[in-house]
Amino acid sequence: MVKFLLWCILFVLCWPLALLALVLYPLVWLVLLPFRIVGVAVHGVLEVIFLAITLPFRLLAAPFRI
Repeated sequence: MVKFLLWCILFVLCWPLALLALVLYPLVWLVLLPFRIVGVAVHGVLEVIFLAITLPFRLLAAPFRI
């Protein structure tokens, strides 16, 4: 909703720029989509590595939890 309100303000102030933003937004989203997918994959791999490294410590600490 905030993005729409900001776009409306931009439309009132400078309508050609607002229309250009409206046209370019999906194209920019498509260009950035592969980077988002790579980011999710890298985050998943790093999470698995972190869990594999900390597993022995969590198993050793489990009996001492109350």
